[in-house]
Amino acid sequence: MTRYDRQTILHEVGTTGQQALAAARVVVVGAGGLAAPVLPLLAGAGVGHITLIDGDHVSLSNLHRQTLFTEADIGTAKVTVAARAMTARNSNCTVVCHAVPLAPDNVATLTQDATLVLDCADSFATSYVLSDHCLEAGLPLISASALGFGGYVGGFCGGAPSLRAVFPDLPDRAASCDTAGVMGPVVAMVGAAQAQMALACILGLSPSPLGQLVSFDLASYRFGGFRFDTAPEPDHGFGFLAPSQIRANDWVVDLRGQGEAPTAATPTALRITLPDFTRDTPRPSHQTRAVIACRSGLRAWQAATHLATYWNGPVSLLAMGEPSPLKGQTDENM
Repeated sequence: MTRYDRQTILHEVGTTGQQALAAARVVVVGAGGLAAPVLPLLAGAGVGHITLIDGDHVSLSNLHRQTLFTEADIGTAKVTVAARAMTARNSNCTVVCHAVPLAPDNVATLTQDATLVLDCADSFATSYVLSDHCLEAGLPLISASALGFGGYVGGFCGGAPSLRAVFPDLPDRAASCDTAGVMGPVVAMVGAAQAQMALACILGLSPSPLGQLVSFDLASYRFGGFRFDTAPEPDHGFGFLAPSQIRANDWVVDLRGQGEAPTAATPTALRITLPDFTRDTPRPSHQTRAVIACRSGLRAWQAATHLATYWNGPVSLLAMGEPSPLKGQTDENM
């Protein structure tokens, strides 16, 4: 009896599939609630190399859904605890940790050797940054989200349409676990489906998880989904920047209030609220690019959409939440 007997007995896996899993290099962004089932399932299945990226630490409010952690882990870096748990389950799995937030200026470096990328951060800014990079790099991306009693998981890029092709616009409101709540079992179910999609992608199973979205509604116990293989890529969209990528001649607008962010995105940034921006319609002058900053990226997206109605220059977004510039309105991973 060997570790993987119950898996390799499946004709869809076999020895060849197990070897593919062992050779795979998977990057997982986010070590919170979605990662809680994803990481043990990937390690248990025999994925040979996992790179884990997350800049957060365990807090008490994580514990109802982030089941890799215990009270004894509070205050410890999430990647440290998660790596320990994976190694305890399968010492043959190599785990590399980066206790930093994913950002537009490090995404290429952190994913450069990847076979597959998993978006477990549940932040729309992170999802768009990953999707944009994976589309350009030809990397498969399995992205998931959970909130309240529902969620979804989908396979994007890597030859399939990107996340932007399915979700070309941001929501009207930036809800999060912190502001809207979530049930722990819902997160676990979505995360388990995300792990299955990742393994199916590595194994090359048919139908491919790339180009497939699965939805969950655990309030009414309904599941749905659709394929989006032929969804067109949008011909416009606002990309995200890291603060280090701002140029000297950029026209920078910071939509965060003084109480929200005493220090502006740059010393020369125009400080203005979103209602004032849309009412007073400030205009870039001779600068080559407009950069609009807010906490999560949502207000910046709305302002950029308004700006695009009367100015045809390039626009980039800067999400400046804490502690990660891409975590949205909460410092907790889903």
